Amino acid sequence: MVSADLIFKIAGIAMIVSVIHSVIKQAGKDEYLWMVTLTGVVLVLSLVINVVADFFRAVRTTFQLP
Repeated sequence: MVSADLIFKIAGIAMIVSVIHSVIKQAGKDEYLWMVTLTGVVLVLSLVINVVADFFRAVRTTFQLP
């Protein structure tokens, strides 16, 4: 089961990316917006990939797969 800590981390990253996105947009530097969004996506994916890897390890152990 996914812990609440992971959900709060993802929500925190989303809020930080949203604030940075707004600040950059107000500054008129629209060419950097994709970089901020991409960084947020990569950070969240790195958190989620660890959870998915743990899930598959548990499945392999449960069903005694090689």
